[in-house]
Amino acid sequence: MNIKPISLAIAVLGTGFTVLSGASYASGYHFGTQSVSAQATANASAAEANDATTLFYNPAGMTRLKGTQFSGALNLVAPSVKYSNASGNYPNQPARNPANPSQVGIKPGTAIAGSTGGKITDDLIVVPQMYLTHQINDRITAGLGIYVPFASETDYERTSVLRYNVNQTSLTTIDINPTIAFKLNDQHSVAVGLIAQRAEAELRQYANFAGAVLGIPHGVADGYAEVEGDDWGFGFNLGWLWEIDQDTRIGLSYRSPIKHTLKGKADWTTPSSGPFAAVGAVAQANGYIDSDVSVDIKTPESLSLHGYKKIDPKWAVMADLTWTKHSRFDKVDIQYAVPKNAPFSQAVHGGVRAPATTLNPKWDDTWKLAIGASYQYSDPLQLRFGVAYDKSPVPSEDFRMSTMPDNDRIWFSVGGRYDFDKKNSLNVAYSYVHIKDSKAKVNGYCGGATAGAVNCVSSYTTGQAEYKSHAHILGVQYNYHF
Repeated sequence: MNIKPISLAIAVLGTGFTVLSGASYASGYHFGTQSVSAQATANASAAEANDATTLFYNPAGMTRLKGTQFSGALNLVAPSVKYSNASGNYPNQPARNPANPSQVGIKPGTAIAGSTGGKITDDLIVVPQMYLTHQINDRITAGLGIYVPFASETDYERTSVLRYNVNQTSLTTIDINPTIAFKLNDQHSVAVGLIAQRAEAELRQYANFAGAVLGIPHGVADGYAEVEGDDWGFGFNLGWLWEIDQDTRIGLSYRSPIKHTLKGKADWTTPSSGPFAAVGAVAQANGYIDSDVSVDIKTPESLSLHGYKKIDPKWAVMADLTWTKHSRFDKVDIQYAVPKNAPFSQAVHGGVRAPATTLNPKWDDTWKLAIGASYQYSDPLQLRFGVAYDKSPVPSEDFRMSTMPDNDRIWFSVGGRYDFDKKNSLNVAYSYVHIKDSKAKVNGYCGGATAGAVNCVSSYTTGQAEYKSHAHILGVQYNYHF
């Protein structure tokens, strides 16, 4: 099923379903940018440390900021994730007659009817970010950042042929990040911060209840679950900055993993009237009723190495290399307070109810390389540009989720900074994110090689689709020096 970017967390609440995000703008499930000044260089400028947004990219850079400084940013994102040539099949399913529970038969797999293509993202997403730093003395600077590390939404038609894998998800996360930086000497600074992360997610997942009843055609008695969950998680960030000379800097920054136990409700809607009311009764008897739900997930840690070099009074170059441990997203279990029977659970696993849905994305660790430059066109105006290559953690189309058709991407960014006076300045940036076309082969086997091999909550359908994705990001950032 699908989820949008949260950390991966919500990519998970949803899957019992398959979760995560189809519309993230950096690889995996990261939002992609937390600063407009950094966005203009394709996020290559972590060692520049020129405004309060350095708190996110390298907090040790706060020691370079004098007095009290504020940066408020707004990103407008126009994503496009479209799927096409989608198809799906129901499994060859054991099925029983509700009038005679001992009567078990086999319903042969057939093609899933429904929409085979469309757009699964909103036209426009608005994301705010805010940072404040204060120089306590010549050696100590404190700061506070409030920003969105993961945020996205995907929404398939309710009639999509992929509806049993994913239908709709949304994810919102906000980090509150108090940080303190220390200037050890004229060349070296270090920093440490606490991250409090709030995650909220929603998703909609369809189920083929007709597949559990002998003689009822697949797809005519669907039900669905609407799931909501939230949690606070905590982590930390570290930074080190080495000012080799006034024109050259090298830095390291680290962001820790954050563990979430997302807890919420699963609200199931089953057929309750008309000719298929009996199907709904069978579904409810097999555990498809409203209940609590939870899932444990851990967002990945990352380590960045970055540099900055001022070549002459007008030109400066910068680069960033970031490693992310996406392999933490290897296996996820979505736990239901009320266990459930699926047709295969009954016939193959002796009627033992399944308490969870299992995901096995088996992601790889990744690297991202960004290179940028700035040109001081005049005293008030600086032009900025950059390009980045961001490797996807998805190992192959067999592990790509319909919820998150992630693939390798390239960032192309331009922008500028205009200083109105010594206190007020404005950054603007535009980025085009090119995402490599992708294919996904999805199934509800919960990590097994064949339908029914794993006892889990699933309709055991298979599916595939092709994806074309890109994004336009426009950013505006106001900076004020008190």
